[in-house]
Amino acid sequence: MVSLNQLFFQYTGVMPQSVEQLSASGSNRRYFRLTSDDQIKDGQAIRGISLIGVQGTCEEENHAFLYMAKHFFEQGLNVPKVVAQSDDEMLYLQEDLGDTMLFDYIADGRKTGVFHESEKQMLRKTMRALVRFQVVGGRNFDYGQCYPQPEFNLRSINWDLNYFKYCFLKATGLEFQEDKLESDFERLAFVLLQHRTNTFMYRDFQSRNVMIHNGEPYFIDFQGGRRGPIYYDVASFLWQAKAQYHQDLRNELIEEYLDELSKYMPVDHTEFHETLRHFVLFRTMQVLGAYGFRGYFEKKPHFLQSIPFAIENLRQILKDCTEDYPYLIEVLHQMTEMKQFKEISIRKPLVVKVFSFSYKKGIPADESGNGGGFVFDCRAVNNPGKYEKYKYITGLEEPVIKFLEDDGEIFPFLEAAYSLVDASVKRYIDRGFQNLMVSFGCTGGQHRSVYAAEKMAKHLNDKFGIEVQLIHREQNIESILKSTK
Repeated sequence: MVSLNQLFFQYTGVMPQSVEQLSASGSNRRYFRLTSDDQIKDGQAIRGISLIGVQGTCEEENHAFLYMAKHFFEQGLNVPKVVAQSDDEMLYLQEDLGDTMLFDYIADGRKTGVFHESEKQMLRKTMRALVRFQVVGGRNFDYGQCYPQPEFNLRSINWDLNYFKYCFLKATGLEFQEDKLESDFERLAFVLLQHRTNTFMYRDFQSRNVMIHNGEPYFIDFQGGRRGPIYYDVASFLWQAKAQYHQDLRNELIEEYLDELSKYMPVDHTEFHETLRHFVLFRTMQVLGAYGFRGYFEKKPHFLQSIPFAIENLRQILKDCTEDYPYLIEVLHQMTEMKQFKEISIRKPLVVKVFSFSYKKGIPADESGNGGGFVFDCRAVNNPGKYEKYKYITGLEEPVIKFLEDDGEIFPFLEAAYSLVDASVKRYIDRGFQNLMVSFGCTGGQHRSVYAAEKMAKHLNDKFGIEVQLIHREQNIESILKSTK
């Protein structure tokens, strides 16, 4: 049997210098990056090349991917080009699109809840590309090549609903009446099947399956696709558990999607939103089923870590649910209120509180309960308060600012404070912490501490774009430097 190395040689004429196995997330397929360096062969210069090698475990699934990749590439869609494959289709080589997934590209927005313009722009591009993938990709497509189902049908709906019931719901230990639940499953399936379109349904369309290459979104891992309704992929993408898009952004991206869709078919915005909510509920249950199986049964931590986010999504969905599926909604409400899910906290943006205070009145209390954070003592810095002309003004005013800056002692003090606080802010953001407190104290809480707190607040807001709440306690002055992300 031919190996990936041999396929690489057949395509490039050289053997790979390195073979690196890549993470496969929830898939059983194995991925490798095969690379060769620049070299001279038979007196000719051969440029180095990098390709992604894939080793499949299911012949039918591999065949589906290879057919789809060829079809989509020929339709001019952004997919990796397959350049070589084994005769049995169990191995293939495809274009290397790099390492930047859309999931990583929007990392700042996911962590803070505030998406900056470059992130939004890439999300808009992705939504428009999705329309083309569904509509243009669906043209002249042979759905008989799909695996395991050629279309979104009752059987595939029942598979997903039972996936949720047996791999997640039963695993929670919640008691429920299976017959009544099945009745609502039937109602939901009936609604979903009323919205058939002759379009390609990606099925697992989410930010981990979008690569950013040359500033454009490219789609990967579409082998589970089939003929199906356009709503499913929109629900799959915008309600992806860990993406954490807020509702305003979802609405904006839906409008972007519908604007592109209107180029190919009539669009009724009200009908689209009304139908979409049923698919959002269905997709969220399917995702929880997958997380339950991959996490609880296969013990894969990535999926266990995603469960809190999916549960929080479900809580928000249930707020707007009607009585279409009364028993199902009742069970889902009970499930989200179970102790093991109520105690899980979802990441929120880091907010830093910066205080100035007088040591005579004590260090400020930390209402977050985290213990007070950093406390910097400004009393070693030359004190303008000992001079009569500064006694009745504060570190917010120009004469005091000029005194401190001309004196110069405040600068190395602040640089040392910046260094310590910056390191913590970076780690707090990475680890999803929500609160940090930084306090500057001096004798009266009027001059040095006020100046230092002002500088620290502006520094953190400028450097990290995070919200900073600035409190000059003894001056009874509060302000907020809003997030710029």
